[in-house]
Amino acid sequence: MAGDGGTAAERAAAAVEAAAAGGWEFRNAYRRQLLALSRRIRLLGPFAEELREARRGPADGEKERERALAPLADALERALDLLRLGRDGSRIFLVLERDNVMKKFQAVIAQLEQALCDVPYDKLDISDEVREQVELVHAQLRRAKERADMPDDEFYNDVLSLYNKSYDPSAESDILERLSEKLHLITITDLTQESLALHEMVASGGGQDPGEHIEKMSMLLKKIKDFVQTQNPDMGPPIGTKLMDSNGEPRPVNIPDEFRCPISLELMKDPVIVATGQTYERVCIEKWLASGHHTCPNTQQRMTNTTLTPNYVLRSLIAQWCEANGIEPPKRSSQPNKPTSACSSSERANIDALLSQLCSYDPEEQRSAAAELRLLAKRNANNRICIAEAGAIPLLLSLLSSSDLRTQEHAVTALLNLSIHEDNKASIISSGAVPSIVHVLKNGSMEARENAAATLFSLSVIDEYKVTIGGTGAIPALVVLLSEGSQRGKKDAAAALFNLCIYQGNKGRAIRAGLVPLIMGLVTNPTGALMDEAMAILSILSSHPEGKAAIGAAEPVPVLVEMIGSGSPRNRDNAAAVMLHLCSGEQQLVHLTRAQECGIMVPLRELALNGTERGKRKAVLLLERMSRFLVQQQEEKEAQLLASAQAIPRLPEQVQETEIPEQLDSHSP
Repeated sequence: MAGDGGTAAERAAAAVEAAAAGGWEFRNAYRRQLLALSRRIRLLGPFAEELREARRGPADGEKERERALAPLADALERALDLLRLGRDGSRIFLVLERDNVMKKFQAVIAQLEQALCDVPYDKLDISDEVREQVELVHAQLRRAKERADMPDDEFYNDVLSLYNKSYDPSAESDILERLSEKLHLITITDLTQESLALHEMVASGGGQDPGEHIEKMSMLLKKIKDFVQTQNPDMGPPIGTKLMDSNGEPRPVNIPDEFRCPISLELMKDPVIVATGQTYERVCIEKWLASGHHTCPNTQQRMTNTTLTPNYVLRSLIAQWCEANGIEPPKRSSQPNKPTSACSSSERANIDALLSQLCSYDPEEQRSAAAELRLLAKRNANNRICIAEAGAIPLLLSLLSSSDLRTQEHAVTALLNLSIHEDNKASIISSGAVPSIVHVLKNGSMEARENAAATLFSLSVIDEYKVTIGGTGAIPALVVLLSEGSQRGKKDAAAALFNLCIYQGNKGRAIRAGLVPLIMGLVTNPTGALMDEAMAILSILSSHPEGKAAIGAAEPVPVLVEMIGSGSPRNRDNAAAVMLHLCSGEQQLVHLTRAQECGIMVPLRELALNGTERGKRKAVLLLERMSRFLVQQQEEKEAQLLASAQAIPRLPEQVQETEIPEQLDSHSP
């Protein structure tokens, strides 16, 4: 991974962004160590951003900068790999590999600490506040390097004893209970995910014989699973435990191995055949493939395709076996923890019929079905839930590339209406919808483009989706729509841009897409249309170095001073925030001088007395800067006068002598 993906500064920033993006849940023996590492990387966020956004210098200087920052980028990428291992890796495998895992922790911490130690801060354009934060992280890493934070020994010994079968049989129940709790293997979902992770990690390395290794670890997981199921009867009968026959008498039943999914070790409900000929439970193999794997979990052969073929013969055999043993056959749609559907059976039937039409080869049927789903999703929350549950989202996504612009418009608007429901946002994003929505934003009819912008606004409410959306080319397309859309379209584009620019990495994209001149045009528009949105965006962009420079180049001070004096409360606050950013850094004297010329002191004092809490804070800070500036100006003026006085040449003696009598004569009677 090291060395790929742009400059060292860009690589470092990308690693920090990934660590800060969310979704890092650690449920294993190293949770404490992983959380500490994750927190320290996130604290480097402002530092990485300033490195990436720093202005480029001469070629020789850039080469030196690249050499200096490359170790930091390598260290951050290695740390990110360790976080991913902690999040996605098998909990059992990680405990058994304790020594190797702890060596990785120590190596990563040492590498990060050394990289931060070697950063040439004096040669980088880094603010004092950010440097202080980096020094804090550096000190934490130095302390962490000096003292190893080892995981629980009892935990390790428990797993090892079960793995090697070296435990006291009478203590087995206590050991399994401790492991179940400490490894967070409590539910069927936990156990299935662990089984998937176990197959992946054993197959990908470890230096041991994969066949023997996975067999022993799978048996260990099976013991935990049987124990958990025994403690929680609602989860279903554990493999090999006693079941009740038709007379109510207990009798042992062992599920045949060929009826169990090789991944989950559960009785298969929906067996499917993959390209290698192996059979798996559909849900388990879909998760495996969705994780980016292209090999068969059992054989490790590369799969030539990802087609899943239902194994009807095996499903029938499982049903016959269940009937013969007095067990209720597994139902494919059985989801005991799923809430009751929001729709009635007739409503669901109607939606299913519409989804069938979406799959039709008849463009008229597709257009009609998409239009109907658009209206249904707009009507109420229950419809939004039911339509998504029925599987509409992937089908609607496929229509976003339709050559029929009307169909495309209906599809994107249906997705917009579905996205209003919070749970549907995740489904839309996880379906890979953003590139298709951006395609409509760039190429659709004007109404479709505007509704695509509204969809991105709806999705960008979730912080982690801001990163996803910003990386797909959405921002330049939103800037174009802000320029040429209808009033409603411009409003949706502005709202989406505001949300996206809250994330620091998207600010540079927006600025480079030409957003600042466009926003300044809206701010100075006599009609005042979109004034609130424009000022809010301007306030966010002014905190970015490129944004501050672009705003400063647009001669903004007169309009900002006027806004502070007579704008709405929110716009006064934002105008003061922009002025505060402009009046710091390289060009501060230019802007302070212009602000003084425009008479900023009076509206600032009024805002400091009667504004909102935010406005008062900004006004007080600005007044302090203006006061320091005025004092400095006065001191410079006095110094100039003194210097001028000292520079006046003395008059010759003869001139003085001729002038004195004239002065006397002028006063004589």
